[in-house]
Amino acid sequence: MHAPRRTFLAAVGTALGLTAARPCRALAAQRDTAEPGGVGHRWPSELVVRKDPVTGATIRQFTDYRAHSNHAYFTHPAWYDGGRKLVILSDRGNRTNLCGVDLETGAMTQLTDWDPAKVGGHRHAFVTAPAGDTAVFIYDDAIQALDLATLETRTLMRKPDGYTTTMPHVTADGRFVVTGFVEDFSDRIRLDLTNGYVGFDELWAAKPHSTIWKIPLAGGAAEMVYEERNWLNHFNASPKRAHLTTFCHEGPWKKVDHRMWCLDLATGKHWKLRPTADGGAVGHEYWMADGEHVGYHGGDGKGGLFGSIRFDNTEQVEGSFTAHCWHFHSHMLDLVVGDGYKKNPYLLAWRFRDGVFEGPKVIAEHRGSFHTQQVHVHPHVYAEGTKVLYTADPQGYGQVNIVDVPAWDELPDRAAVKG
Repeated sequence: MHAPRRTFLAAVGTALGLTAARPCRALAAQRDTAEPGGVGHRWPSELVVRKDPVTGATIRQFTDYRAHSNHAYFTHPAWYDGGRKLVILSDRGNRTNLCGVDLETGAMTQLTDWDPAKVGGHRHAFVTAPAGDTAVFIYDDAIQALDLATLETRTLMRKPDGYTTTMPHVTADGRFVVTGFVEDFSDRIRLDLTNGYVGFDELWAAKPHSTIWKIPLAGGAAEMVYEERNWLNHFNASPKRAHLTTFCHEGPWKKVDHRMWCLDLATGKHWKLRPTADGGAVGHEYWMADGEHVGYHGGDGKGGLFGSIRFDNTEQVEGSFTAHCWHFHSHMLDLVVGDGYKKNPYLLAWRFRDGVFEGPKVIAEHRGSFHTQQVHVHPHVYAEGTKVLYTADPQGYGQVNIVDVPAWDELPDRAAVKG
């Protein structure tokens, strides 16, 4: 559906282009302390390095505070300072804020000073620009940008009245933020999507009006590039092609018409990715490292599958895949990592060889509960498949970890691991 944009644009008006800067506290005045602080506050390192009891893999746990911390959604890179630091979300002092973690020392700097009443439920909705100089996130019902050098925050776009915000992403050239706004049904449907997907089916059935926007990261007028009456979600910009993003028709996989879509941000043209026949459903799509291919999992009515496909629906590669995990991620198809589930609490590995998937093997035991979104494991594979970033709560609180992936032949088969 390519609906005219003028009416909606006129309704939201110039308020969408607001920009404002908020200076940070002087960093030089900060000192390392475990007591709550403001922007620029330095928390002492909480780094714990240990060996996984099952595989011997080295795990670096970066948070060890008695409250929840988590990394960004698995499709959203949050590295900065040349990959030496990582943006995370952390609850400290009865407040929630973004923090920057030094991946070598574990030293942590508080990046924001948020009013708890304005944080909302978007715990995974942050990302860094490709240059690693800016973090983009949702706060106070607005898409905001944080300069990671000066720690100054700008408001890029406020949500339109009657709509809710969704996770932002940044285009490959760093020029635009891609995000969407979804018609707010919270006054008609009981919703708690973060904690147990309450109202998930009902919101899908309501077919909320949804829009996709591109917002200049440097500031300026935002442009709506697409709208339709379906619940749209998961806007993921290609890390290579600046004009492309994927999005999904959100809802129960077996009920949505089709989940995976691609959108040309320059023209508004959109198309199904990996069209499915009756009885089939694929999703949890993510861009692979080359920025050309999209990974996914699901089924075709005959059984489970995992695969990848180029954005133009060519170069499709698939194999039978029966494993159950909440989420999967990979560099390419040389290492696919899944996070298991509560009764199978392991980071699991597969690789595609000669038309079939080998595995699963065990990378590490995470012992995650998956109780709420904030403690979902959400594995993110990076460094050409040699490391996996994840969140887990084996002691009750979500903590941020990175595991070094051992060589394939050193990993034990899942069937050989008890439990």
